[in-house]
Amino acid sequence: MRSLAEMRQRKKPKNSESQEIAKEKINNTSVSGRSPKYVLFQRFAKIFIGCLAAVTSGMMHVFYLSAYHERKFWFSNRQELEREITFQGDSAIYYSYYKDLLKAPSFERGIYELTHNNKTVSLKTINAVQQMSLYPELIASVLYQATGSNEVIEPVYFYIGLVFGLQGIYVTALFATSWLMSGTWLAGMLTVAWFLINRVDTTRIEYSIPLRENWALPYFACQVAALTGYLKRNLNTYAERFCYLLMSAWTYTFMVMWEYSHYILFIQALSLLLLDIFSVEQSNKVHEVYKIYIFSLFLGYLLQFENPALLVSPLLSLVGALMLIKCLQLNGKKGTFVAKVMKVIKFYLVCTLPVTLNVIMKMFVPHKENEHMLKFLEVKFGLNMTKNFTLNWLLCQESFQAPSQDFFLRLTQSSLLPFYILVLIICLISMTQVIFRRISGKSQKETVTLEDGQIGEKPEVIYHVIHTLLLGCLAMVIEGLKFIWTPYVCMLAAFGVCSPELWMTLLKWLRLKTVHPVLLALILSMAVPTIIGLSFWKEFFPRLITELTELQEFYDPDTVELMTWIKRQAPVAAVFAGSPQLMGAIKLCTGWMVTSLPLYSDDDLLKRNENIYQIYSKRSAEDIYKILTSYKANYLIVEDAICNEVGTMRGCRVKDLLDVANGHVVCEEGDRLTHSKYGRFCHEVKINYSPYVNYFTRVYWNRSYFVYKINTVISFQS
Repeated sequence: MRSLAEMRQRKKPKNSESQEIAKEKINNTSVSGRSPKYVLFQRFAKIFIGCLAAVTSGMMHVFYLSAYHERKFWFSNRQELEREITFQGDSAIYYSYYKDLLKAPSFERGIYELTHNNKTVSLKTINAVQQMSLYPELIASVLYQATGSNEVIEPVYFYIGLVFGLQGIYVTALFATSWLMSGTWLAGMLTVAWFLINRVDTTRIEYSIPLRENWALPYFACQVAALTGYLKRNLNTYAERFCYLLMSAWTYTFMVMWEYSHYILFIQALSLLLLDIFSVEQSNKVHEVYKIYIFSLFLGYLLQFENPALLVSPLLSLVGALMLIKCLQLNGKKGTFVAKVMKVIKFYLVCTLPVTLNVIMKMFVPHKENEHMLKFLEVKFGLNMTKNFTLNWLLCQESFQAPSQDFFLRLTQSSLLPFYILVLIICLISMTQVIFRRISGKSQKETVTLEDGQIGEKPEVIYHVIHTLLLGCLAMVIEGLKFIWTPYVCMLAAFGVCSPELWMTLLKWLRLKTVHPVLLALILSMAVPTIIGLSFWKEFFPRLITELTELQEFYDPDTVELMTWIKRQAPVAAVFAGSPQLMGAIKLCTGWMVTSLPLYSDDDLLKRNENIYQIYSKRSAEDIYKILTSYKANYLIVEDAICNEVGTMRGCRVKDLLDVANGHVVCEEGDRLTHSKYGRFCHEVKINYSPYVNYFTRVYWNRSYFVYKINTVISFQS
């Protein structure tokens, strides 16, 4: 009996082996039935159609942005001053320096004037290239003059066209990423469709064109696409080198373009660290990416005029610690006690060494750039309380609030959020299965086929799932970060919907027997995105067409009149004081010197902003006069919209924040006003009675702005 049982057990593996051999023969005969030329032509056609669709999607996005911008602002029908008014706040500052570069007698002279700029802020010489990350404007001015565009197109159209062109590259990179992950360009088309439909939550290009993120994020998307290709298994040497070179170039560029890029790369480095932990065979590739980070930080440090923020950045501490741990080679023979001890030591070092390195770097590197950010985070998460005007003002900004319910409602109505959650759950469960299988000691397959139904085995999938989760956690706290997270939600959801591997993973769990799971997975990967696309065509496409056909009117005559008065009546050497946002517009439209700028990375400028905002507080005329004259201001501009501000979040009006900072409101007693013998300055100065007329003389006003000349000789009136 034992011999018969042994014979049967021995025969079973032979039968399974024979079945596998038979399957291989069938596959080989089916492949061999097609000529090599036919297979090569099929691959070429697939790649050609996909590349054509990717480029077409990017170009259509550019045309859409251009047409929408023209309809929104009537841009081609405006005078130059009216066009420049559309750049508001910090966007106006960026574009003003682009204009200054074009007006300079030479490029070298223009750079010198930017790095030693004393014509923007009174009593202050700034390195504008360093403080405002003006490399985009430097590149734009060089391209404008080197390509001979100054004879063909106006500077503003060239500048806007560059930013719109980068947005086209952004969309193309997202297309390529989803295509690389799913294997079908249909996923790229769906990614672009979701990106366009949810553009209110995927990009800020409609509100503020010159923002640094609009210049930088397209390069980051290209870097992510190259990283996705680099992480794929069974990649030939030439393709791997090509992806590595692309990834290096995009990482360097991204680091230079945006002052906060190293924080985004830190999140990516954390994702790669977790990938390294979950996917052992990717360890060498991950550490090659760490080398790119090191060189990018070094290059950014040099090009950003030895910016100390990069030396004390968490990215450098994390990557430096991981590279050091890699050099120690804490390995032992598998299964031994020494190997287990080494794993514990390695885990301990990974958790503690980056923090230790960061503390050491901060001890030896003088830095102030990150202090205001740390204070902001402390107050944001309730770890500290403050009456500081600047911190409370930043916390009141919409981009720093938690996402509203409307955000999730919009994503749900476009079907993006439900499909993203579905794809995320399937990938997470599959990843968990793979991790437990690896912990239990089971061998890992070198190649994962469609029949295996293990979407969590793919390294690029593991990376993107972790990356979107980390970015999503941050976006749930700070709404402004949704513009980094939502595009990758579009990409991941589109990849999952169009991926047969994901549907096969789900069907394998369900154990369907009526229909062949592979066939059903292929059908679902085609049918579901087709249905989604048809619903988009029926519901959202008419809305996009309507937006392009409707004429919107952006008309701000009061600001136009103010700028015209300044250019005609104010002396060339005059210095203007007012809200930082208005000062940015004055710098762009008139070129006159101002007392403050809408920038929040410089301590001195932050203090200036708070002091100038005192014109909306309950301070005496003498106090305001002393503040303004300390900055050599000649004219004061009071904005009626700030002085009589209503409708914003309770306690977030500028005058409310100033009352708290100055001790004119007791928050603990139900916001009860304390006694102040002075009225609100912006109201009192309009009445034109002593002592206000002794210090300030009204020289111009309209419905929105009141301009006062600051008297140099005070004549006290009874």
